[in-house]
Amino acid sequence: MNRALFSEYRPMYSSAREHPTVIRIRIRMRDLVDPDCMRYAVDTTMTRYPYFCVELKTGEGNRWEYADNDRPVVITHSLSGVELNSEASNYHLISFSYQDNWIIMDVSHALTDGTGAYEVVRTFLYYYCSQRYHAAISDDGVRLAGDVITQEEWDDPMEKETDLPTPPRPDMPATINPVTAAHLEDDTERTVYNISIDEKEFMRFNIENDGSPATMIALLFSRAVARLYPDREDVIRVTLALNQRGALGTPRAHQSLVGGVFLEYKDALKDWPIERQATAYRGMVFAQTIRENVLAGVASMKGINQMLMSKESDQERLAITNAISGMTDRVTSATISYVGKAGFQDSEDYIRDFRLWTSGAGKTLLIEVSAVGGRFTLDFLQPFSSPLYVNAFLKELEENGIKYDLQDVMKLELPNIRYPWAE
Repeated sequence: MNRALFSEYRPMYSSAREHPTVIRIRIRMRDLVDPDCMRYAVDTTMTRYPYFCVELKTGEGNRWEYADNDRPVVITHSLSGVELNSEASNYHLISFSYQDNWIIMDVSHALTDGTGAYEVVRTFLYYYCSQRYHAAISDDGVRLAGDVITQEEWDDPMEKETDLPTPPRPDMPATINPVTAAHLEDDTERTVYNISIDEKEFMRFNIENDGSPATMIALLFSRAVARLYPDREDVIRVTLALNQRGALGTPRAHQSLVGGVFLEYKDALKDWPIERQATAYRGMVFAQTIRENVLAGVASMKGINQMLMSKESDQERLAITNAISGMTDRVTSATISYVGKAGFQDSEDYIRDFRLWTSGAGKTLLIEVSAVGGRFTLDFLQPFSSPLYVNAFLKELEENGIKYDLQDVMKLELPNIRYPWAE
């Protein structure tokens, strides 16, 4: 039976070949990847997530639907993966690949978000490591094949929730745009800088300064931008990605349910000690994560999806998402995304590195934060190659006594999703 889409519309129509809305999780294992164990782990894992085994279909009025897809989820021997929603991926919106000791999972960000992707990875690692190392891996918190899959995992809470507050119409002043502020319009080499920080040391720093991982990274980045532009006229505003499942009361929902909290580095903060600044940032987070405020954000996103569904042509829908992207460039300089501690259980004994890549919005920066194997990994995902903002951020780490390791600098490569309108 086909299933109509709802919350998927905006991320689907935001996807383009130059910035596909794909989540790419890269895991470097302790040993070379065993392809047989990987095939077993992928096949077993996907039986646990039937709502991810789908093919995109066109329904009436150019409305999009998911149809069950019983073809195998593709595994390729490469680091590039395959184009999703194409013959190469067996028309799946998820695929796996490997090379040497690296394992990669690619999944459409319209299908799920970081929280949902972590669930799949957690299950995959359980089966892979159990098979590869003949180890007794804890299944605490792991979704396993054979589980009873509740209706909550299937239903789209954004579509079902009708008792939502009226979203406000915020009139926010323009923020510094990292591309235009640094005159980087001609620098279009999408790049990722990877930074590693010891988890215990960074958590100690947070406790001493009334911070939390995501808010502290947002604050340090804001301070770095303030140092770069001391005579700025536009404000410095950073967005924290927000998991909306708690406010919706649907912790097991699989859809992409991500809102945002705006953190503004006001002039009044600049001369405060970092502990007081961190307290102010946490206060902003607290105020904006009150359930009523989160649900107002859900209402706003629901309205956008309803508007997209009301249009019959792809061109009309693309025009709307392009306009929204332009608005994003004006209201935020960067987004910090942190799912939380991975909780991969005993599988972390066999993991040497973990990265999460995806496309940022427009001309803004995206910092993906992962906590795996006793380290915080920060992936600076940029629409340009310049190290200007990374260097300024690293200087903030140094001046606050936070030790770090700049592990590598790489071209940001994500697989395309073959949508008819993105050709």
